[in-house]
Amino acid sequence: MALLKVSNIETYIEQYHILQGVSFEVKKGEVTVLLGRNGAGKTTTLRSIMGLNPVKSGTITYKEQDIHKMPTYHVANKGIGYVPEDQGVFGGLTVEENLKVAMKKKDDPTLERLDYVLNLFPDLKKFWHKKGGFLSGGQKQMLAIARAYVNDNELLLIDEPSKGLAPIIVEKVMESIQEMKQKTTVVLVEQNFMMASGIGDSFYIIDDGKTVHSGRMQDLKEDETLRRHYLGIA
Repeated sequence: MALLKVSNIETYIEQYHILQGVSFEVKKGEVTVLLGRNGAGKTTTLRSIMGLNPVKSGTITYKEQDIHKMPTYHVANKGIGYVPEDQGVFGGLTVEENLKVAMKKKDDPTLERLDYVLNLFPDLKKFWHKKGGFLSGGQKQMLAIARAYVNDNELLLIDEPSKGLAPIIVEKVMESIQEMKQKTTVVLVEQNFMMASGIGDSFYIIDDGKTVHSGRMQDLKEDETLRRHYLGIA
């Protein structure tokens, strides 16, 4: 049974018809990767799930409940965390304050998740009192992921976590998502195929606002023709 099911959604941004039939399913405990060229509609897909871009038609169900007509805060309260492409870190707040603002509760399970994520990203512990605006790009990405993880979210939507990061930091983020997958389910939008193929279990390719291909990640790694046609990589 799918944890999340997106069925033939169409989304407009102003007069522009961005999503024209996106469908995919997310199995619990897996990393599902959304692939496609720039402008294909991947970010809009995540924003549509969160209710940030209203869905014109189609359905989105989470744990068999329709969520596509819910406001964003209701979607978040259902247990879906979102890490946006621009990270969304509060530059004027410290690492500590960014994490505390994100917490829905201050109970023991939340504090245990906080402890877990600080061990996963030791830089956050090191720069606990440093303002978000002065962190490196990699540290901001770690903070953005940590803020989504500290709450009791069964599903994380993570948009382009490797964007603009040095290769050594990409590896660290990749390892961290791989470890987090033992505790949560992830939908990942990622242009870096090395990273995506290293941690993804299944994939869906979005092209011109439509889902055009899907399968197990291992199959895509072995299919150079498909990668070249839709992703422009050998």
